[in-house]
Amino acid sequence: MNKRQNFTRYAWFLVFYNVVVILWGAVVRATGSGAGCGRHWPTCNGTVVPLNASVNTLIEFSHRITSALDGLLVIFLLVWAILLFRKGLVQRRVRNAAIGSLVFILVEGGLGAGLVLLELVEDNATVMRAFAVGIHLINTFILLTWLTLTAWWSTNICNPNAANTRSRWFGWLVFGAVAVAAVGSSGAITALGDTLFPPETFLHGLRQDFMEGMHFLVRLRVYHPVIAILTSAFIWVIVSIVPSRYPKEKTLHRWGGYLQMIIGTQIIAGGLNVLLLAPTWLQLLHLFLADALLIMLVVYAAELLAADQPTPA
Repeated sequence: MNKRQNFTRYAWFLVFYNVVVILWGAVVRATGSGAGCGRHWPTCNGTVVPLNASVNTLIEFSHRITSALDGLLVIFLLVWAILLFRKGLVQRRVRNAAIGSLVFILVEGGLGAGLVLLELVEDNATVMRAFAVGIHLINTFILLTWLTLTAWWSTNICNPNAANTRSRWFGWLVFGAVAVAAVGSSGAITALGDTLFPPETFLHGLRQDFMEGMHFLVRLRVYHPVIAILTSAFIWVIVSIVPSRYPKEKTLHRWGGYLQMIIGTQIIAGGLNVLLLAPTWLQLLHLFLADALLIMLVVYAAELLAADQPTPA
């Protein structure tokens, strides 16, 4: 049992570590440091370790180092999962989640390399960059989902219900997770627009959103808060209804409360982001809350999947 507990601690550490890597990637974008290593990958400005580096180079290079370490840590996670969880349907879930984590960490690295090699960094304001940024964020959220499931399923490996019950509410929560990924993708594109075309004042930015002839990144900014509010309302309603269908599952009540608290905080942070013209620290907080919301939503869905049969409506 101690081996499994150690595995679980390691898996949750990886979830936390990936959130840190995600936030540092946002720092790279917000500071315009994506070209800090030039059009070179995996080397930095043609060298393995850059000497006499600028601030932008140090920011980009440190992000590469933390990302490379992330890949090695996920490989170790998979090897450990294969050795520790060998038999049974529930054990296979842990292994499959670890495999999914490795697949998407490799895709994550490939997308990061593509941004550099195709020069979709710094002041690049093309449709291709916006598309790449959106896909990059979606892949990041999928990776975070697999890592969270690896950690949670290893924690609940002995739960006899974990492979038996499915619910239509689980399907709605999966839809909610997909919607969160879409919100995150639109948020990444919005953050890119704020970085490349920062408004002078709140009212100036509001006028820009509806002015003819403005760059498409500016015109797209208005859609993110709309999608975010609709998605937040949807998830809020679902987690308000589900506990009444599962009165014996106290964890659903607890995690539902956490989710609603995060949603409320996230809406406030998003509003402040607009009013304060998206300062870097607030962008990072907003992204952190998005990561936390996704992690909690995944755990909530996993808890629901393992719950007893619901009480009829």
